[in-house]
Amino acid sequence: MSKIWKLTKARDGWKKKAKDRGAHARALRKELARIKADRDRKQKSIVQLKEELKSERSKMSISRPNKVALIYMVLSLFLVGRIGFRAISRVLSVLGSSLGFQKTPCAQTISNYIFRLSIAKTQAVFEKTGTISKNFTNESIWMLDLSIGLGAGKILSILSLDFKHHQQMNHAPTLQNVDCIAVSVAACWTGEAIAAFLKKVIGSVGGAPIAFLKDGGTDLAKALDLLNSEGIACQAIADISHVIANLFKHTYGEHPLFSTFISACGKVSKNLKQTVLACLAPPKVSTKARFMNLHRLVEWASLLLQHSSRGNAVTGSMLAKLRANLDQLPECKAFITLFLRDALPLLACQKILKKSGLSKKTYGLCKKLIANLPITSPIRNGFTEWAEKHLAISRSLKLGGTGMPISTDALESLFGVGKRFGTGQVKDADRIASRLPAFCGTFDHRDAENVVAISVAQQQIARGDGNSLIKQRRDVLSNPGKLETLALTIDRKNFQLIRGASCVT
Repeated sequence: MSKIWKLTKARDGWKKKAKDRGAHARALRKELARIKADRDRKQKSIVQLKEELKSERSKMSISRPNKVALIYMVLSLFLVGRIGFRAISRVLSVLGSSLGFQKTPCAQTISNYIFRLSIAKTQAVFEKTGTISKNFTNESIWMLDLSIGLGAGKILSILSLDFKHHQQMNHAPTLQNVDCIAVSVAACWTGEAIAAFLKKVIGSVGGAPIAFLKDGGTDLAKALDLLNSEGIACQAIADISHVIANLFKHTYGEHPLFSTFISACGKVSKNLKQTVLACLAPPKVSTKARFMNLHRLVEWASLLLQHSSRGNAVTGSMLAKLRANLDQLPECKAFITLFLRDALPLLACQKILKKSGLSKKTYGLCKKLIANLPITSPIRNGFTEWAEKHLAISRSLKLGGTGMPISTDALESLFGVGKRFGTGQVKDADRIASRLPAFCGTFDHRDAENVVAISVAQQQIARGDGNSLIKQRRDVLSNPGKLETLALTIDRKNFQLIRGASCVT
């Protein structure tokens, strides 16, 4: 073969290979361009779909709440829902995604919110936010009472109630109708100490109230006497519940059948529990201030004895089992009848006076209710003496026609909820006192804004430098040898908040 033929043949093979490679490359370029164009279209479509989805979600979903809205929800769950701090945290963790919460507050944070609300309600934060302050002096009646917690401290609380409450409302005062003027904890409250604290509060709020509403405690009475002797005129109103309880205590406390009745109720309760007759067990009545609720026990005994009619009982019947567990209760029938004769009219009077206050009209209704009691009855005479004395006070305060508040139930209720909610197992008096102002009055979004306005420094100053019982328990109980450190906290200052004053301890 010639060289020309070989070159021609080699050239033809190269041309064919070049053409094949070119065709393949052009096909690849076209396919790649198509894929890129398709990818760009899909990316644009995805971006557009994301924008549309985001727009739809923003229209359908609830807007993400801010911190004020979160705090307002926390306050609502605690003050209205009456659930604990850990329960609130769990509820918010469940509802957080639906409500738009990024982070759920823990129990300690919620506790701080409540404490800061107490500070806000007793300090001048409201003035900064434009909230109108109420007149806590010449248009109010102050409720005073003492309560104990775990530890050496006793809590003194002062609540303010509008003296025209019964003219404006048709119900007894509640926690929503009162404001916390001051709360303080001390190891011992004497008449002198209470009087000194009241003078401090009067100076802080700018004047004394028209009257003080209190129970029959001698220390509180002595404190008001000291104020009167120093020129601070103050009327003293005795709480109706304590007055009636004292009347029954003095009348029936030494009754021959009283001890027998109390003992029989305890034995009946023991006998009926864990039996088929457990539904008939007596109600639980506190041994402290027993005569405040003794009527519940007496009414239960009266109803129970009605099931034991005269005549023989069939062996093995429910009546036979009941009679076998009544102990000496049937022997107390005379005491039960006499007590209910005096208690029922006075309880009806108490209900009227708590709802409408003491006035000429309500006293007239009460006189009709107690008209059937014997004229020589100490219950009737004691109630009449109290009513006429306080009716004169109501006339001096120009409340004889509208009704004068005569019950401290709102303050008792405050102590009750303060000890049950947000305290845990250790009922520290300082911790209880720090949250009492938060339960008083109403609240709205402005209160949540005030909570946000309270700084950590203000909170630390208000709480004071004393160790809580929870911290002491944690530091001492599991560390033998640290028992003597408890002596270092005996002289510490207790918790105290006064409306209008700076945060002091």
